[in-house]
Amino acid sequence: MQHLFKMALIIITAGFTAVMALAQPAATETIDGARLPLWLGLPFAGILLSIAFGPLFVRRLWHLHYGKVSAFWALLALVLLGITQGWSVTATAFANNMLLDYLPFILMLFALFTAAGGIAIQGTLNGTPRLNTAILAAGALMASVIGTTGASLILIRPLLRANEGRHAKAHIVIFFIFLVSNIGGTLTPLGDPPLFLGFLHGVDFFWTATHLWPEAAFAIGLLLTLFFIIDTRFYKNESQHPHRSVRKPKPHGSLRLKGKINLLLIGIAVAAIIVSGLWHPDLAFTWVGTRIEAQNIMRDGVMIAVGLASLALTGAAERKANHFEWEPIKEVAKLFAGIFTCIIPVMAMLHAGGGGFAPVLRLLSDPEGAPRNWAYFWGTGLLSSFLDNAPTYLVFFQLAGGDPASLMGPRAATLAAISLGAVFMGAMTYIGNAPNFMVYAIARRQRVDMPGFFGYLIWSGMILIPLFLVTTWVFIR
Repeated sequence: MQHLFKMALIIITAGFTAVMALAQPAATETIDGARLPLWLGLPFAGILLSIAFGPLFVRRLWHLHYGKVSAFWALLALVLLGITQGWSVTATAFANNMLLDYLPFILMLFALFTAAGGIAIQGTLNGTPRLNTAILAAGALMASVIGTTGASLILIRPLLRANEGRHAKAHIVIFFIFLVSNIGGTLTPLGDPPLFLGFLHGVDFFWTATHLWPEAAFAIGLLLTLFFIIDTRFYKNESQHPHRSVRKPKPHGSLRLKGKINLLLIGIAVAAIIVSGLWHPDLAFTWVGTRIEAQNIMRDGVMIAVGLASLALTGAAERKANHFEWEPIKEVAKLFAGIFTCIIPVMAMLHAGGGGFAPVLRLLSDPEGAPRNWAYFWGTGLLSSFLDNAPTYLVFFQLAGGDPASLMGPRAATLAAISLGAVFMGAMTYIGNAPNFMVYAIARRQRVDMPGFFGYLIWSGMILIPLFLVTTWVFIR
């Protein structure tokens, strides 16, 4: 029965896409976001609420059927958009989102997930507060070099293995998401997807490092200090109670790194991303109103090749040592396919100056038209917490004028506010940044008692909101 349902779902989706493709419009025909009714955002709200409440109230059913739930909301969003705006326009918007946003996004994750999953840090690691803090600090530094996704996937499994004997370890994963999966990626376009989008739209490669390092150092330093204090308290509490004492991890010999070839493969993936932003051969073809350029085809092809090469060149022992499995990437792929589809009308409204969100966006400027940088920081940040920070960054980049020369010059403070909001506040929820959900899925699969959507919000709200308020007061001008 389940296989029949999956087959029917595939047939319906393929047929729906084919019908829209046959109704292909001119390449210039797009959704008029200013005229969209606000209720077209209901499927997006529905998928977010499903992700929030599903694991909380129907955990077993959710883990069995989350793909079907995501497909339901995505198909509903497409049907409503097609009925109200026309099938041809919907075809263009859907193809544009899937081919230019979702496909590169998931292929990059596939490449980094597969390559990082073949890197095994073997040996005895004892999850003391000092070691855990050192791993988080190293991950925060790595994140700006190989990206938050790469750093997260390389380090999360050794960190979990080092703490396998501890009872309370959800807080370790939560701070890992804060530092390694988000804030650590502030310093380069390679670090976090929103900054890479800025790079593709003309922001200099080293602009983020030269303009955002004080805020990044401030946030990372405070979070590492707070983590050490909290982890020390948990560690001592467990050590003082015999029935909850910390068990030392099983000895695995001296520390060694296996699967080194995957470091080279990650480097190739990173190089392909950089080249795709610098190489513009002006070669492209159009499908369903979407212009697909040669440099993007090259980049996505390299991502596929990196993933396949990692599978071919990495031994099974290294992946087994990492507890490697496909479920986390499958979960991210299915849920974010739904999110990227349901977000189409919401992003169209924001691009058009707000649509139903216009009253909120008017807060970005004062009566004289000067930007309120604190509003850009919090506006970008709060939407990044729920809409995924990469497309949200691009929307606010355009709302600030979209001119990289101006935004790196007289309006540099506004670009800094947008960049910091997207990167920092992507840590507020599991869905604010793709590595968040992947780390969460890996931790849960290794039986860490992770909090649900709202439980995580309590942690992030108590720790990050005060940090962001202080950041606003000290840095945002």
